[in-house]
Amino acid sequence: MFMTPLRSSTALVTLLSLAAPVAAQAQDTPGAGFLGTLFLTFGKRDIAVGSAVAQTVVDQDEIEDRQAGTIAQLIDSVPGVTLVNGNMPQGSGINIRGFGANNTYGTDQKVAIQIDGASVGSEELYRIGTQLFTDPLLYREATVLRGTIGSFAYGSGIVGGVVKLDTKNASDFTGGEHGLAVGQTAEYSSNGEGVSSSTTLAWQPNDQAEFLLNFSYRSYDDYLDGDGDVVGNTAFTTPSGLAKARFTFGEMGDQSLTFVVSRTVADDKDVPYDQFATTGGSFGNVDRLTDTTQASVEYGYNPLGNDHVDFTANLSYADQKIEYDYVPGSSPLEGTPSFPFLVGTVNADQRYETTKLKLANTARFGTGGIGHSLETGVEVQERRRKDNEAASAPGGTDDRLAVYAIDEMRLGRLTVTPALRFESARVTPANDSFDSYENDALMGGLALAYEFDNGFAVFGSAAYTEGLPIIDDLGDTAAAIDKMTTSEKSETYELGASFGGADVFAAGDTLAMRGNLYRTELWDITSYASLERVNVQGFELEASYGLQNGLYVDLNAHVGHGEETDTAGDTERWRIQAADTVNLTVGKRWNDRLDLSWEVVHGTDRRDSTVEALPDATVHNLRATFRPEQGVFQETEFRVGLENAFDLDYVGHLSSPERKAPGRTFKFGVTKVF
Repeated sequence: MFMTPLRSSTALVTLLSLAAPVAAQAQDTPGAGFLGTLFLTFGKRDIAVGSAVAQTVVDQDEIEDRQAGTIAQLIDSVPGVTLVNGNMPQGSGINIRGFGANNTYGTDQKVAIQIDGASVGSEELYRIGTQLFTDPLLYREATVLRGTIGSFAYGSGIVGGVVKLDTKNASDFTGGEHGLAVGQTAEYSSNGEGVSSSTTLAWQPNDQAEFLLNFSYRSYDDYLDGDGDVVGNTAFTTPSGLAKARFTFGEMGDQSLTFVVSRTVADDKDVPYDQFATTGGSFGNVDRLTDTTQASVEYGYNPLGNDHVDFTANLSYADQKIEYDYVPGSSPLEGTPSFPFLVGTVNADQRYETTKLKLANTARFGTGGIGHSLETGVEVQERRRKDNEAASAPGGTDDRLAVYAIDEMRLGRLTVTPALRFESARVTPANDSFDSYENDALMGGLALAYEFDNGFAVFGSAAYTEGLPIIDDLGDTAAAIDKMTTSEKSETYELGASFGGADVFAAGDTLAMRGNLYRTELWDITSYASLERVNVQGFELEASYGLQNGLYVDLNAHVGHGEETDTAGDTERWRIQAADTVNLTVGKRWNDRLDLSWEVVHGTDRRDSTVEALPDATVHNLRATFRPEQGVFQETEFRVGLENAFDLDYVGHLSSPERKAPGRTFKFGVTKVF
């Protein structure tokens, strides 16, 4: 079933045999049911153990530690995650396990992104990478779910995975105490003379209410590559805002109501229309305004003493507007017969609005010695796309209704989790040029996990999903009609093992690791022209070892291979498969006062966006966090980073050949809560 290279399975066997003789007491924190358990480590990142879902959580400490300029840069160390031109928000895209962003569009609809429950992102916008346009400093946590098996509560057609972002709470600053707190973060980046500031006002008048206001500002000039040359079209300025209020009420605070809205804006002047390129090229330049807003209101009810009710209702709205004005004289096609069509294309404003209501309940009960944690939900969603006839981009609405059920059944140490999702969609054009279409699909999966009493767990899963036609598929040609009546189909199989324990090799140490084999097959393909089938397989590894004296080692790795078969039966390498990468971090902590780390990222079997081979690349990053215990800077955090320390000149995997990665970059940040 798995065609993964031998070295993948060998690595897993080696790691498991290394720790097998040792029994350990797991020191874990409950996760989110079906998503398993997060094992607390001494390293940078906790590791999910005991679950068939490949889950990685980047918490607030790591968000601040990385001093990332984009959300994409926060999660690029997750196994199987690749950034496509990910050093600026306007052109960045997220690719997971070889699906998601590509060299033509910012998404292929196979990676879902949610902010506080709101589904964000657009469809197939040509040469526009923006799918996740926001500031990292707005968030307290980023969660990446890889593959299909953990996706049935979030959408259909999800093959690569899900990225979930949760904004900060007022209590993150007040510490749960009544009163007012002000948080201030300031950061500087030497490459591109980047500066950022995030100011937060948090107020918690009592135990029942908390309020937060945040304003963040980030500005970068064009950066330099490893050879010291300017990489064009990489400058950006993005002011962002966040407002959030949370109320708890009812008997013993068993009900909650949360309101949140966030917004990020960029007003770029005289920049290339093609966000993947560094110069205007034939498209020329534009003045472009990008305005992204997410808002949600969520009600929660979890009565004490009633295990059958853990209810949430989330109403969300996401809006992304991209407005263009062509800059006269910037395209070499001016004065040619092609120019009228080009102007219509680059002046065609884009807008996506997604409104969604999701009702979900988790009931916990037992039947015949089997413990159940049954999550059921219903989701109603409307996506509206602005009509762009001049750019041959159809507008319309995509109305969807979905119901799902996920039952985590525990029988002793065995967990069996079946999941089902049914989704129905109706796509209606904005004008009478095209017909309306209705499609539906039943999809689901089964996950198995067995936890031994010595900290080991083995797991496996099988999942099937369908991607229903989207608004962009509308048309009156035979090919378009075929797209609107065909759903993309995929199957994913996974198999792996995990371990979490303490006192493994020395008193007070911790060891956590997770190895995961996966295989995905995609057919009835509509998102890539002239393709019949795609097969992708790979191996992911996450591991962390720490000693009581503060020394820690983190390891994240991915090895994979993919093939695409066209309609003529010819087979080639999958054009956007994930690279083979190893990410090793060695660090030491002195209590909560000082944290020093050295990160080495090595990539091989890499390709640029044109599928041309790239040489192996090894990048070194140094980071330090210092928290003085006394004096005027007490309770202040200072962060220093040196990224690409040896100034390597290279192109990132799947990035445009001319858009090289940043060269040596010194970063400095300071955070204080008053």
